[in-house]
Amino acid sequence: EVQLQASGGGLVQAGGSLRLSCEGSGFRFDDYIIGWFRQAPGKEREGVLCVDSRGGTSYYGDSVKGRFTLSSDRSKNTAYLQMNNLEPEDTARYFCAADRTVGFDCNYYSSAAYESDFWGQGTQVTVSS
Repeated sequence: EVQLQASGGGLVQAGGSLRLSCEGSGFRFDDYIIGWFRQAPGKEREGVLCVDSRGGTSYYGDSVKGRFTLSSDRSKNTAYLQMNNLEPEDTARYFCAADRTVGFDCNYYSSAAYESDFWGQGTQVTVSS
């Protein structure tokens, strides 16, 4: 059974940092791209960050460029979203998602209707002003 376990959310002041983790199980980590979405109350889900270094595609939400970065530790089947200089507008529930690499393009994240192959349960990030 494929599972994605997101963690690391919390309450932080504006200007602060958080690192979200997404631990995957039940699938071969190298065969998938792990990215992040978020959804704030009353708003559509939006893609945050996706990087496919082998496929050569990437997607960054407009408001996160220069502040958020992705990394991974394959030995732990875990991907990370480092979020710096957080703003109140970053307040949302953050979801990690996994997509098979074959035929995948990170630019799919630009569509609010895009459905990844697998989803985590989300972790709440709240940024106070």
